Amino acid sequence: MKTETEAVLLRIHIGEADRYQGKPLYKKIVEILRENHIAGATVLRGILGFGKSSRIHAASILDLSEDLPIIVEVVE
Repeated sequence: MKTETEAVLLRIHIGEADRYQGKPLYKKIVEILRENHIAGATVLRGILGFGKSSRIHAASILDLSEDLPIIVEVVE
């Protein structure tokens, strides 16, 4: 039987093209979380979104984007 406990969910919104020292930023974030023994993390790629620039980023055959929205969900 599972026991209910409280957890914290953190969502980090970045772009797929964001980099840190030449490596995709989402990979670096997950590596740091794992090194720090965080309970869990999942990286999700969005199919459509926009940010500060208001430019739409979409995952479609007609409008391919190389900078899709990425969400890193962290649970602790």
